[in-house]
Amino acid sequence: MAISLTKGGNVNLSKEAPGLTNITVGLGWDPRATDGQEFDLDAIAFLVNEAGKVRNDQDFIFFIPVDVSKVAICAIIYEGQARNQNFGQVGDAYIRVVNDNGQAEIARYDLSEDGSTETAMIFGELYRHNGDWKFRAVGQGFSGGLGPLASSYGVNV
Repeated sequence: MAISLTKGGNVNLSKEAPGLTNITVGLGWDPRATDGQEFDLDAIAFLVNEAGKVRNDQDFIFFIPVDVSKVAICAIIYEGQARNQNFGQVGDAYIRVVNDNGQAEIARYDLSEDGSTETAMIFGELYRHNGDWKFRAVGQGFSGGLGPLASSYGVNV
């Protein structure tokens, strides 16, 4: 049974699923009906070090190197400002962590409307703590889209 998290809540994945070796992190949402253009949400992940910054602009997730201590899982609304769209118009948004061995959901965070005026959102973070991997529900919105979000992690866009 998955642990349901609230904003800021975390779970120790190593303790909840002993022997965990692979996970899948999924994002989901149902865009609300609008009279304008269709929504185009893009999922983004940043590999960050202890300082909370990327090591370089080319960090892509193929595996997690030893010097990566956190993976921030985010989403942006493509051209959200230009289209006058925000996460307040996106319904039933969530992030979940699934154990690849058996497909059991370990944790889930259903986002609230805290970022209702924002066009970028940090859904959650996988992070290393005292040798264990943990998951934290973040739910932090960023106005301005990809630029300010990426800059907060040290990425030059």
